[in-house]
Amino acid sequence: MIKSVRARRESGMRFQITTSSGHSLAIDDAEGDSAPRPAELLLAAQAGCTALDVASILAKKRQSPSSYAVSVTGEQREDRHPHVYVRIDIVHEFEGADLDVAAVRRAIELSATRYCTASAMFSAGPAEIHHRYVVSRGDGRPDESGEVVVTGPGEDPDALGERWLAAVAAPAGAAR
Repeated sequence: MIKSVRARRESGMRFQITTSSGHSLAIDDAEGDSAPRPAELLLAAQAGCTALDVASILAKKRQSPSSYAVSVTGEQREDRHPHVYVRIDIVHEFEGADLDVAAVRRAIELSATRYCTASAMFSAGPAEIHHRYVVSRGDGRPDESGEVVVTGPGEDPDALGERWLAAVAAPAGAAR
């Protein structure tokens, strides 16, 4: 499958980008500040990719959060170019009195290790990615939160899912 985009300069450092699916967005640099920077869009792609995966998996598991949001924070190296991301924190934030935390964790795990293209691309590079969740019940019970998995750096996208499955299948107390 081939995807394509075309960037056309509008003025200064502002470009209008059109995707092969016919959608448009703008980018700019910090000086022009009229649109997101490309590095911000990488984090946006990560948030959108995992959010779509997790929402779809939870729907199949008949889990219906009353609200769902994903926050992504990335730390870029500053000592040399390119300013690649070296750490990314992804937090899935849910509200719902009847949410099954095991289903939430499994949906995040599947996105992180098997389905999300952005996660696989980041994990293959220098970034360490922390995939976390917070479930708020809204009924007085305390929030539940935790880390599901850490992926990267230098992960082979084809082996990522197998590594996680092997770790999950290991007997309790076995070295991982």
